[in-house]
Amino acid sequence: MMKYKAILFDLDGTLLDTLKDIGNASNRVLLKHRFPVHPIDSYRNFVGDGVKTLFARALPADKVSDPLIRTCIKEFEEEYSRTWNDETTLYPGISEMLDLVRARGLKMAVLSNKPHEFTKYCVEAFFPEWEFDVVQGIHASIPHKPDPTGALSIARRLGIAPASFLYLGDTGTDMQTACTAGMFPVGALWGFRSSEELIENGAKVVVSHPLEISGFFQ
Repeated sequence: MMKYKAILFDLDGTLLDTLKDIGNASNRVLLKHRFPVHPIDSYRNFVGDGVKTLFARALPADKVSDPLIRTCIKEFEEEYSRTWNDETTLYPGISEMLDLVRARGLKMAVLSNKPHEFTKYCVEAFFPEWEFDVVQGIHASIPHKPDPTGALSIARRLGIAPASFLYLGDTGTDMQTACTAGMFPVGALWGFRSSEELIENGAKVVVSHPLEISGFFQ
């Protein structure tokens, strides 16, 4: 088994359970427009590909339009900025996993489809005990995953070949990103999507608890 030098984490659904805060903020936006809201669990299939795609999925199908989505994104950012940490928590085992990865001397990075500022806020707020070498969200020069630009940029910044990265994520989008970037894709079953989706999109391994990745760093 290859000895990896770095691990690239997705954020939502991998390190943090953000579903309630994202779903509640999204539902408040829908209510403003008098559209039906969704059960929080439905947002498992709405999130993961950026806010634009979230609202393309959450809005009534006959109401979807670019202007309305842009309005909803702006309103979502206002709502989420007030309540982004109300109910968000680390998944069980994440703290222990991060301790283990750091103790083994691996580089650690985060790549999220959240806007870059929100990504930084989340990491700073929820992971003050751990230093990530790179924290990257979406901005003008970093397109949404599954485009591999963000992952490859992180590899260049750390001076580590993509093949020496383990990529841990919870969606098919993450697995596609890892495969396209030439990283080793590992699917997190505690997140938002199914084992079937992860495997269909390229996961080499799926794990049901964060500490299971320790086997890759012996």
